[in-house]
Amino acid sequence: MANFTDDDDALLAELGIEVEAKKLSRRTPREERIVAGFEEIQRFVDEHGVVPHHGEERDIFERLYAVRLDRIRELEECRALVAPIDTQGLLSSNGNLAQSTIDELDDDALLAELGVEIEVTEITTLTHVRSTAEKQAAEEIANRERCEDFENFKPLFERVQADLKAGTRSTLPFVKDAGFSKAEITVGQFFILGGQTLYVADVGEPIKAPNGDSDARLRLVYSNGTESNLLLRSLQRALYKDAAGRRISDPSAGPLFAESLNDEDSESGTIYVLRSLSDNPTIAANREIFHKIGVTGGSVEKRVSNAKLDATFLLADVEIVATYKLFNINRAKLEKLIHRVFDRARLEIDLKDRFGNSVIPREWFLVPLFVIDEVVERIKNGTIYKYTYDQRQAKLIKL
Repeated sequence: MANFTDDDDALLAELGIEVEAKKLSRRTPREERIVAGFEEIQRFVDEHGVVPHHGEERDIFERLYAVRLDRIRELEECRALVAPIDTQGLLSSNGNLAQSTIDELDDDALLAELGVEIEVTEITTLTHVRSTAEKQAAEEIANRERCEDFENFKPLFERVQADLKAGTRSTLPFVKDAGFSKAEITVGQFFILGGQTLYVADVGEPIKAPNGDSDARLRLVYSNGTESNLLLRSLQRALYKDAAGRRISDPSAGPLFAESLNDEDSESGTIYVLRSLSDNPTIAANREIFHKIGVTGGSVEKRVSNAKLDATFLLADVEIVATYKLFNINRAKLEKLIHRVFDRARLEIDLKDRFGNSVIPREWFLVPLFVIDEVVERIKNGTIYKYTYDQRQAKLIKL
């Protein structure tokens, strides 16, 4: 079909042919929420290569996406809304859950399906007349727009999810009697509101609220790729009203190291850093920055005594270049934390063990020793969560 200009329209009008301009449709806040939720499921599928599944062994985010996808599949209006953007065929499969009587696709219903009990308040019950303040709060929460630079924040959400899995972060109820004030909502914090993880990216200049209290405009980025500019007081109020609202704690490494042992302390193990003495050309060319980082509960010397027979050590002798003693620590979680920091610098080499089996060691990284020293110090003082490793600059950079 041809595209008509204004002159063409005028000509058609002279001929007695009415030209009806195509009206641009606008989605309601609820429809925007459904679409944003579906797009988040699509990002999960792109990243993991599978449709989200149910099950207690799955993390909370995957379970949430699985229930949300079931609901979208069940409700015809939702299917029709997202069908044009369903490039992955997510709507073609049948849901895993039985037909539900729930007629609203909201995060409270989804959380209930996950076993999180919530109390329905007037702000979520459409049959009740709500106050102006409640309506304003609901509108503020729903008034989100696409975050154009979400790629800058996506690694932060991935790190938080990894920290929650590793146990270095936890979620805490956001309740009034916990004494958590708006003054404690600061840049860099994470919260869960309405089933979405949100990040406080910016806190604006202080302004005076109508009641005389101090307030500020926030930039909040959500894990589904949207953002909003809620007032600080509005965020606090929304978290109080959401029975499933949570504050995500900062990572805490705990008492990893000590200058000396107390009576109640116990030695838990050692972080060790090794350098390979292999004559492999790739390894030899990068020997000074090619290190294996691990944690052991026994003797490091004994651990590496048969290195040349073990594919984990690249089937070659190794040199111990650094060790750090640990006290009162979960060795497995600590090792995961260190490996996560250096994940982008991981070097995977496909080797054949002495039986001819293919082995890909996972604990070797292209990272200078001085950076490893800094990571250990930042784990020790509890600030490692603020940094990530930039391989191009070969240094830690602040998030």
